Amino acid sequence: MILLLSSLIWIPIIAALVLALMPGSWVNAIKGIGLFVSAAMFVVSLGLVTGWREGFAGMQFPEELDWIPQWGIRYGLGVDGISLWLVLLTTLLTPVVFLASWNTIHKHPKAYVIAFLIMEAGTVGVFAATDLFLFYVFFELTLLPMYVIIGVWGGKNRIYAAVKFFLFTIAGSLLMLLGIIYLVFQHYHETQLISFTITDLYGTAANLSSYTQALLFFAFALAFAIKVPLFPLHTWLPDAHVEAPTGGSIILAGVMLKMGTYGFLRFVLPFFPEATAKYAGVLIALSVIGIIYGALVAWVQPDMKKLVAYSSVSHLGFCVLGIFALNQTSIEGSILQMVNHGLSTGALFLLVGVVYERRHTRLLADYGGLAETMPVYAVCFVIAMLSSVGLPGLNGFVGEFLILSGSFQTHPTAAILSATGVILAAIYLLWLIQRVFYGPITNEENRNVPEIAWNEIGALVPLFVFIVWIGVHPNTFLSRMSPSVQQLLSQVQHEREHKVLQARVGQPPALSGQAGELAIHGGAR
Repeated sequence: MILLLSSLIWIPIIAALVLALMPGSWVNAIKGIGLFVSAAMFVVSLGLVTGWREGFAGMQFPEELDWIPQWGIRYGLGVDGISLWLVLLTTLLTPVVFLASWNTIHKHPKAYVIAFLIMEAGTVGVFAATDLFLFYVFFELTLLPMYVIIGVWGGKNRIYAAVKFFLFTIAGSLLMLLGIIYLVFQHYHETQLISFTITDLYGTAANLSSYTQALLFFAFALAFAIKVPLFPLHTWLPDAHVEAPTGGSIILAGVMLKMGTYGFLRFVLPFFPEATAKYAGVLIALSVIGIIYGALVAWVQPDMKKLVAYSSVSHLGFCVLGIFALNQTSIEGSILQMVNHGLSTGALFLLVGVVYERRHTRLLADYGGLAETMPVYAVCFVIAMLSSVGLPGLNGFVGEFLILSGSFQTHPTAAILSATGVILAAIYLLWLIQRVFYGPITNEENRNVPEIAWNEIGALVPLFVFIVWIGVHPNTFLSRMSPSVQQLLSQVQHEREHKVLQARVGQPPALSGQAGELAIHGGAR
């Protein structure tokens, strides 16, 4: 259990290196190794749940090792209730991608498997890093395999989409890097110690002027807002989704977008509590606009994949709304909705890819009556659609209910406006179902479309299991995140109150970065 998180990061990388040495003609063996390693990593990651300490708010399964000690950089890993389910979502979706792509990837299959294994390792590293430098390394590492996945296995405009994706995300990341360096040197100025450990830097921004803290807040927030993506920084996402292969869309929507919402929770809120309270309204306004705008644009899309892509803009807006409502209920709902979105939208992208591989078109006008020729596929699509809509009894309902009920306590107007996004989601997704699956078969090519295959059903089954599980028994997931969310809010409130108190007495605020149970194994140095 001590090296559990390292295993989830380094075993896929080692497997990728081994595959790189294998002959490219061993296609089935390469695919089999990729599927076996990724499935094994999911089984290993279940140890995070079985070994979880209930009621403990701090980092669990800690690992620490000096990496560049003269600069205070450490190889530090750990998970808490905020990151636990995102790590498991990553390890779940990777074997789903390999299974769903088993019969469809014929171009450079070895490179395809290697890219997704490296992507899995980097994503787990993002959610598990407890050192800010290590986090940034993993954050940037994930760009490379996704850039290659879109650029090599994407559609006809794949180069444009890949470059646009890369430039958008790297621009925000560079601003965040400047903010990281500033924070670290500010910490050194105060303590004479250089440290990139996240908990050491908590409280550092409290000694900065409101103007400087606001600049740092937006440096970090911009990087994460692009990754979400938050309106109006979303324009790269539809292009990336439409051009990406099915597996790329599953991982991009399922886990990569969650790096943005996770970054808000892990860094923006606790690092900059004063600026968070001051500018939360701006982020909430943008999230509400994104919810409604994304839903309206999805409604008029003629392309199935682009429709699902714009639905992601709308659904991730709910997650940002829940985070900046700064409410226990809304933040728990936001974390749960991150997982829900990965499951439901991942399933939708998988299912769109199923029919695209058979008909080589995603236009709604080219379909109609598929429920007659592909009844099993139609049932699977309806289940994924109802999950995304938020049908009670399925996962989407729980997440949206918690976000809206929590947000209503602090920002009732925003919650009411956002609720229209739920109604619009039902409209455009039911419209999608009606156009594709019902009515007469007007295109003769749809009469002989092969039914969904065994490997594609196998990829959907674990997603549907968790969709129902979360909808029926959400406390399995909420109980493990509640202590960490409560401590996060307590820390943000403590920093704000401390700043106000010191300002009243005219004294500089004292350091508080070493307080709290969020201190990782060994504590703040």
